[in-house]
Formats: sequence, structure tokens, C-alpha cells
Amino acid sequence: MPLPVPHPRARVLVAGLAAIAVASLLPSAAAAPAGPGSPADRYEWVALGDSYTAGLFVGAPQPALGDPARDGCDRTARSYPDLAEREFAAHPLDKPVHLTDVSCDNAAIGNITSDSQQPSSPVQPPGGAPGNWPLVEPQIRRAELGERTGAVTVGIGGISLPFGECLELSLAHQSCREHYTHPPAGEESLGTKLARVRDAYRRMLGDLHRAAPRAEVITVGYPAVLPERGSVCGDSPAHIGPISPADIDWLRDDALKALNRIISQETARQGDVYVDLYTSSVGHDVCRPEGTKWIEGICGDAADFWPATLPGLPFDCAALGKRATLVHPNAKEHANAARLVEHALRRALSDG
Repeated sequence: MPLPVPHPRARVLVAGLAAIAVASLLPSAAAAPAGPGSPADRYEWVALGDSYTAGLFVGAPQPALGDPARDGCDRTARSYPDLAEREFAAHPLDKPVHLTDVSCDNAAIGNITSDSQQPSSPVQPPGGAPGNWPLVEPQIRRAELGERTGAVTVGIGGISLPFGECLELSLAHQSCREHYTHPPAGEESLGTKLARVRDAYRRMLGDLHRAAPRAEVITVGYPAVLPERGSVCGDSPAHIGPISPADIDWLRDDALKALNRIISQETARQGDVYVDLYTSSVGHDVCRPEGTKWIEGICGDAADFWPATLPGLPFDCAALGKRATLVHPNAKEHANAARLVEHALRRALSDG
């Protein structure tokens, strides 16, 4: 989501390349059976989602750099699924909890249940080009959802929001709010985009229940990426660049909060559980100082393997001593999300 500064690496900022057809798939270590006991002796938890789930730069890559099982999805250790799994290992339920994490940077709602995706990781891509990663199947197929799946968490939808586009418009000295309130011919308004998101999210939840009829489904919203007052941000790429305070306020209220409402409402309609990350993360947005913020800016702090610049990114983050973090959660927000998601999982699995 996030806030999704979509970055088909040339469109910078959080989570999504649209999908194409099913083709070859490198086997993913995250999707391979592992863990203690047979499937009957453990709870099977599947984590689905975009870059806000995968963790991008917050920990060591999973699979590791150089591993032929790498798929270009940029999952890392210290993502919230990884942290929650560790907590279950340290403080188990009546049975072990086995995690299968197939989240993927740039995933859109369709990539969860129906559409293949071409990952675009800039980290050691095949042949040196991010576009060379093989297609990966929809996440429910990769995770092999079925009768034995006990719980599914899903964090998705942020790539649908126009954060990257707003950066581009601001660089051209145009108002993002005006553009998406009164769009030019051939472009959608934000309201139309959100209506499509609602329909797609509703269909996705239905598909998840059909694929895993015994599973508890837990949806995960997006954190407070933007401040409660856009005027506090300034125009540094360490935040979100030259997006105006008025556009920041519009993105926060009309895009980000609206997306979380859609996720919450559609989750309630289905009778599932919604995890609210926003409330607990207010005051830790991208424009806060180091040590307080839980979201890194366009340029921010990241592990050494993560690049400082990307194709299409209008900033050289190396000049600031930073990496191209593209408005993503840092380790503190993943720890916050892990706590809340783990609590929801414990209740769901214990009650189930």
C-alpha cells in the first residue's frame, strides 16, 4: 500500500506491476513444505500480499542472495510474517504454526487469486535486468491453499492508489488532487479506481474462501504512511518529494484512509477479521524524524544489498547517503504489524 508508490520500477513508489499469463515459475523456498511434524500435526498459515507484507529491505533476503530459488519477489527476514512466525515458535499454541509466505513486491489484487505476475526485483536479477525474472503464478496457487490451510493473512490493494503518479505530477508542477478529481479524457478519477478496488477485493475474498474453505481469513490494512498534516513534510526525497501539502492531505484522506475503509468493510461483509495497522502507527509516518518514523521515504535507510537508485526514480538517493526505499515500512513498522497480526492469528487458530 503502500502507500503504495507503485514502482514498476519506472513508476516509483510502492507495490505493483500488473500480471500476464502463467508461465515458468522458479520454485520458492517460502512455498516449499517445511517445519516440524506432518501437516496434520501443525497449523498451516499462508501469508499473501504485496511489498508491505514481503518486507523488501528490512532484513536478509529470503531466499538468500545467490539461491537459485530466488523469485524476484523481495521477501526478507524481519518482515511481519517472519517475525510472527518466530513468536509462534518461541510461544507456541497447542500445535506448531507453519508459515508459507508467498507475498511479492508489486503485487496487485488480481495477483492474489487469478493473475500471474512478473516480479521486478532490482537485486541480482537474472542477466542483470529486472525484467528477466520469470512469471510467478497467482499467490493462492503458489501457496497451495486447500482443505488443510488453517489461516490466511492478506495485505493487498495499495498499488491501486496513485502515489507514484502523484509524484510524477508534482514534478511537473501539477495538482494530483485536481488531476484525479477532474481527470483528463481517457483517465479514471480516484472514485472510479476505488470502486474497482472494492469489487476486486470482494471477489478476492470469495476466491480465498473457496480455495481454503476451512481457513480463517485475516485481512491486513495499511499503516499511517502520511502525516495528519501535510504541511509538516517539506519537499525532501527523504520524505515523499515535492508533493504539495494539499495533495498529501488528499492522498491521506481520500486515498489511503478510503482504501482501508474498503478493506475493513469488505472484510466485515465476508465475516472475516480485519487487522488495523493505521491507528497504532499514527505519529510514525514518513515525515517524522529518524528514530520516530516507521515508514522510510523515497530515499531512506535500508540494508546494504538494496540499491540507491532505480530506473525511472527522479532522485539519486546515494547523494543523501540513503537507499531507494520508495515509501515502505521499516523494521519498526514490521514489528508493530507482527504484534497485531500474531494476536489476530492466535485468536483465530485457538477459536478454530
